[in-house]
Amino acid sequence: MVLNLAAYHFVPIPDPDALASRVRVRAEQDGLLGTVLVAGEGINLFLAGSAARIRGFLEWLREDPRFVEIRVKLSESQSQPFARLKVKVKPEIVSFRRDRASPLGERAPTVAPAELARWIAQGHDDAGKPLVLLDTRNREEVGYGTFAGALTLPIDNFVDLPEALAPHREALAGATVVSFCTGGIRCEKAALWMRAEGMDNVLQLDGGILGYFEEVGGMHYEGRCFVFDERIALDAKMRPLADATEARAWAP
Repeated sequence: MVLNLAAYHFVPIPDPDALASRVRVRAEQDGLLGTVLVAGEGINLFLAGSAARIRGFLEWLREDPRFVEIRVKLSESQSQPFARLKVKVKPEIVSFRRDRASPLGERAPTVAPAELARWIAQGHDDAGKPLVLLDTRNREEVGYGTFAGALTLPIDNFVDLPEALAPHREALAGATVVSFCTGGIRCEKAALWMRAEGMDNVLQLDGGILGYFEEVGGMHYEGRCFVFDERIALDAKMRPLADATEARAWAP
């Protein structure tokens, strides 16, 4: 089995090129494949390899005090979902191109997965306000699954979210809005930007969909969660669609 690591952390990186170089050397030594994005605002990693090598890499990364609290999600797959190793330096670890959207200062308020599941079940938050789940992912991802009744936007790129959201802002004013995405980066940036734009009723789902799967399973979620590699999408038990497809193809 292959162990897959998805992790990110917002923290000031004064010299992204130097960090990228160090990460590349270590990942190559460990025989890991995947994508690592480094920016002045932090790091975003998607890596896969043997369990021992992935855990060793993570231990090495956490030796840097900046990454002691890096947010990590682990899952298994039958085969390696990446063809090569790519380590890149970018302006942002996820491109949004909006001011006041980087969590380097203060994070947007969060709601824990278990609490969100309870809110969904009761139909409102604990103050009695209507609940709106805002999907900040693109339409391809949404096609594989999303929360039941979620507000989805017809976007192909995250940078298009502000314009697509504009027609809904008035309707959202009286609700508690919870933004969500795959692992937490986009919904965190979106929530910060929306709050900076005057929408102080916006929270983010802590850990994104995958964090929700890990904590409460697939309750109130319909379908799978798309991932950007050869696993295609993960179900609520973090099992890759590619593995299920492969198993069906070889079934007698």
